[in-house]
Amino acid sequence: MRIVSLIPSATEILFAVGAGDDVVGVTFECDHPRAARERRVVSTSAMPEGLSPREIDDFVGAALAAGEDLYRLDAGALAELDADLVVTQDLCAVCAVDVGTVDEALSYLGCRADVATIDPHTLDDVLASITEIGRLTARNDEAAALVASLEARLDAVATRVDGRTRPRVLVLEWTDPPFAPGHWIPEMVTRAGGEPTLGVAGTRSSRITWKEAEASRPDLVVCAPCGFDLDGSALLAAADVRHHFPDVPVWAVDADGHFARPGPRLVDGVEVLAGILHPGTGAVPDHSRRV
Repeated sequence: MRIVSLIPSATEILFAVGAGDDVVGVTFECDHPRAARERRVVSTSAMPEGLSPREIDDFVGAALAAGEDLYRLDAGALAELDADLVVTQDLCAVCAVDVGTVDEALSYLGCRADVATIDPHTLDDVLASITEIGRLTARNDEAAALVASLEARLDAVATRVDGRTRPRVLVLEWTDPPFAPGHWIPEMVTRAGGEPTLGVAGTRSSRITWKEAEASRPDLVVCAPCGFDLDGSALLAAADVRHHFPDVPVWAVDADGHFARPGPRLVDGVEVLAGILHPGTGAVPDHSRRV
C-alpha cells in the first residue's frame, strides 16, 4: 500500500501502528517521528513565515473570510506518488488541506486513491481513529495494542490524581487574541485532575476577551498555542500572558506535540498536565515550563 498523509496526527498514527514504510507522502508539518521527514512533501502552507501571533490570526481570518485555502497541495507530487490511500481531515480548515480540495485534485488527476477522513473531537474519538487507521492499513493487532497501552496510561493518571484537590485550569489555545480550548483539551484537563474554567469538550475552540479569561478565576494558566512547540514560541506567548495573571502560575507546554494534534501523544499531554497540577504524579517535567 502507498499512503499519503495530509495531517501530522495521522502520520504519527501510521508510524505508530507499523505502517510507516507504506507512507510515501506527508505535509511540511509532519515532523514526528523523525523518519517522516524523509518522505516527499505534498502540502505546504500559504502563510508567510515570521508572523506574530496577532498577524497569524489576522491572516487566517482574512483567508477564511475570502474562502481561500491556507495550504497548497502539490497536485503533481500527488499524481507521481500514485497513492492507494490518502488520509486527511475535515475537522479544521486551519489544520490541513480541506478534504474538498483533496477530492477535487484526485478527480482532476484521475487518481483512484481511497480518501479516509479522520475527524476526532474527543479523546475517545482519537483512540477510535487509531483503530480505524489500523483497519485501513491491515494493522488491526498493532492498533489494538497501541490503544490498549494508551488507555492503560490514562488509567494510571486517573489513579494517581484520584482524591486530590482539583485546581481550576485555564488552557489557552491561542494568546493574541486569546482562545478558550475546545475538542479534547478540556477533557485532558479533567483527566489530569483539574477543572477547566473555560471551553467545552467536543466543541470548537472559541475566541474570548482577556476580561473573560481573568473572570474565569483560574488557579493556574496553561499556554498551549496551536502549532507552537515549547522552546521559543510557546514560552514567549506564556511570558505575554503572565502580564494578565501576575498572581497565578503560568505554564508553557509543547502544544504542537502534546495538545493540538489528535494522535497518540495527547496522552503525553495528559501526563504533563497531571505533573503540572499535581507535582509528583510522574509526568515528564522537560515537556513543560513555568514562566
